[in-house]
Amino acid sequence: MTATPSMHALIIDAPNAPLRQTAITQPQAGPGEVLVRIKASGVNPLDLKIAASQAAHARQPLPAVLGIDLSGVVETVGQGVTAFRKGDEVYGMTGGVGGLQGSLADYAAVDASLLALKPANLSMREAAALPLIFITAWEGLVDRAHVTAGQKVLVHGGAGGIGHVAIQIARAFGAEVWATGSATSLSLIERLGAAPIDYTKESVEDYVDRHTQGRGFDIVFDTVGGATLDASFNAVRRFGHVVSALGWGTHALAPLSFRAASYSGVFTLLPLLTGEGRPHHGEILREATRLAESGKVAPHLDPRHFTLATIADAHAAIRNRTATGKIVVDIAT
Repeated sequence: MTATPSMHALIIDAPNAPLRQTAITQPQAGPGEVLVRIKASGVNPLDLKIAASQAAHARQPLPAVLGIDLSGVVETVGQGVTAFRKGDEVYGMTGGVGGLQGSLADYAAVDASLLALKPANLSMREAAALPLIFITAWEGLVDRAHVTAGQKVLVHGGAGGIGHVAIQIARAFGAEVWATGSATSLSLIERLGAAPIDYTKESVEDYVDRHTQGRGFDIVFDTVGGATLDASFNAVRRFGHVVSALGWGTHALAPLSFRAASYSGVFTLLPLLTGEGRPHHGEILREATRLAESGKVAPHLDPRHFTLATIADAHAAIRNRTATGKIVVDIAT
């Protein structure tokens, strides 16, 4: 009789409980799935909200294995999968919500349509940092706003996870890009190729006048929400487009209406929660691979290395706002 294989994983049992490392049954690849030996797991602010039961929209019942993004190596291929084979290096946004096992574990059996081949020029750590932030930025700029060359694009929160990738995508499409940030983030924004705007020192009206002669930006991508989304409605040009990844709360739409501009929301988790649109996530990541391998997109990582044993420190870096880039947990070497 063959013993059931097990693996190491981090489990959170209840809201705000510490994550504990334990042995659980190793999953097997079902039809349409691949079993991935996980090398690295990207950490997102949403992980902390799920751990505190502050993310009802993620619908992740506890106890659970957290972790939305992963990179790793295909171990086995399930029935019907033809796009991948054993040994392929892959990455994707594959779980940690909707009852799906997350990436803080040795292995995960994941829907193959959510994956893409890892960019050859990126490390496993760099690849694990990309999926959620790249997919969100792409859905906003490309799928919703249809960014094109020559447009003026404003990214709110340009040094953040989604924001710094949005800058790179917009520039890859030939757009002219500006991005808001605080004083400490302006140098990164400039290095990414966007014109920096210190939102603490300049009003919306002032920077719209200074950079667009009062006409407004063709596309405004809000990655901050709240008052920043309201500011976006005042920064967009007539017939322009505002996109937000955090469109919660109550907002006055009159400024948007008076400009005959349009608004789109991005809810990146939807394919994981509903199963609808999962192949498009794989398609988007294939675009990420193309742009990364051509040198047009690269993630900005926090230089610290975290492991399953130091996950509390990784989460604290996000909670305390001490991260200087995307946080990644090393699962295996």
